[in-house]
Amino acid sequence: MRALVVYESLYGNTHAVAEAIGGGLGTAYDVKVVPVGKATTEMVDEADLLVVGGPTHVHGVSSTTTRKSAIQAASSPASGLTLDPDAGGPGVREWLETLADTPPSPAASFDTRMPGPAVFTGRASLGIARRLRHRGCPSAAAPESFLVDRQNRLCNGELERAKAWGESLAARRSDDGGGSRSDS
Repeated sequence: MRALVVYESLYGNTHAVAEAIGGGLGTAYDVKVVPVGKATTEMVDEADLLVVGGPTHVHGVSSTTTRKSAIQAASSPASGLTLDPDAGGPGVREWLETLADTPPSPAASFDTRMPGPAVFTGRASLGIARRLRHRGCPSAAAPESFLVDRQNRLCNGELERAKAWGESLAARRSDDGGGSRSDS
């Protein structure tokens, strides 16, 4: 069984969370963790579980404009921010639009966001989940958020929580008799 974790990350937080989720999924799946710009249709076609995540921008899924703003913010020496190596690539929003002709896999979504009620912070994972459903992917789990502080660093315990979430996705596979899509 194969799982594909696709992430969009600008400052490295979502990348770290994706790797931790992949570590948790590794208890039951052969896992690939890839940035959105390197996730191919073939990888998606081969996956029995698709997990997609990105940062929350302006209450939702990032856009070309919000990514440009985030990259500009990191260019200021006073920001203290470092760009993820794949930060300049496409975003999850655009990538999901390219997958219209692929067979749907069970899918889960995650995001990174500021602490607080989602009504105030927004949640990219909800928009990602909606786009995955429109693509025909059955939900493997409720969307999940992992928190970053005001300095754009992951809050304490979030990587452990991400790994545990990946383990819970892997356990669901075991509980449902395999969790794979039908290729009939």
